Amino acid sequence: MAPIYLGEFEYAVLLAILHIQDGAYAVPIRELIEQRTGRPVARGALYTGLDRLEAKGCLKSRMGDATDERGGKAKRYYSVTPAGLKAIRATHEALSS
Repeated sequence: MAPIYLGEFEYAVLLAILHIQDGAYAVPIRELIEQRTGRPVARGALYTGLDRLEAKGCLKSRMGDATDERGGKAKRYYSVTPAGLKAIRATHEALSS
């Protein structure tokens, strides 16, 4: 199977999820990317990127429990898959060479 190469934003999203670990949902992912890059991240762009990475097999997601603080809405938590780790390595090697 050919390696999955990531765009700069996808790469940043996966690295942020790895950094956050178990509590990785959209808000802290977005905040970490903004902190590390110094650039604003549109919510829509983040959700599009997360969906695209999940479709590529680089991420998996699960729904958390609904909370009162979110008006009964549940958070979607993300984790990097083994394919996502391979894609990070392949992208890192491509950028390094």
